Order: sequence, then structure tokens, then C-alpha cells
Amino acid sequence: MNSSATSRRAGLAILGLLSLADSSMLLLTDGTTPPYSVAALATALGLVSLVLVLRAFQDGNRPIRLLVGLRVLSAVTALPAFLVDDVPAVAQAAAAATVVLTVVGILLVGRSDTRVVTS
Repeated sequence: MNSSATSRRAGLAILGLLSLADSSMLLLTDGTTPPYSVAALATALGLVSLVLVLRAFQDGNRPIRLLVGLRVLSAVTALPAFLVDDVPAVAQAAAAATVVLTVVGILLVGRSDTRVVTS
């Protein structure tokens, strides 16, 4: 297995774990942190992303662009944790981890397919 394929699998694994975490967000919210609307959006993005991760493992590059777009959107939904008052430190740390891991996952996936990075 070449390093490009290894990077791709590692990136997909990271994006898959993030998608799995997002999928459970609606079950984990108390309604305040995160609000139900954000948790519902994260859950929907996570479920669709999870399907795309599974397809990307099987089908090459087809679902990668949509997956990257959804994971970026999911990371963007985590940013208000840094802008809203009274967000617990644990929630801010989770938001920071989400953003950092999203960037790492996308870079690893993009490293194996330059069309994702340049498009």
C-alpha cells in the first residue's frame, strides 16, 4: 500500500470518527450546549457524512468532494462555541478538537487526490 492510499484511509478514518460523533449529538445535548437546532444540524450532517465516508472507502473519489464540504460545514457550526458567552470549557475544547481534526482529515484525504485540494 502506498503512502497516498494510507493518507487517504487515515483521513477518511478521522472524518468518519467526526461523523460518528456528530451523529450522536442530538442524543447528547441538554438543549443549551449545544442548542437543539445546532445539535439537529450536526446530527444530520454526521449521518450523511458517515454514509459518504463508507462510500469513499468503496468507491474512490466520487463522494470525497461532498464529504469535505459537509465536514467543513460541520466544523463551521462548532465556531459559535468561541463567540457565545457562557459556553463551558469542555464544549469549547470539543469544538476546537472538531475544527483541528476536520482540517487534518481533509488534508490527509486531499493529499491523496489533488483534485479535492485544487477544486
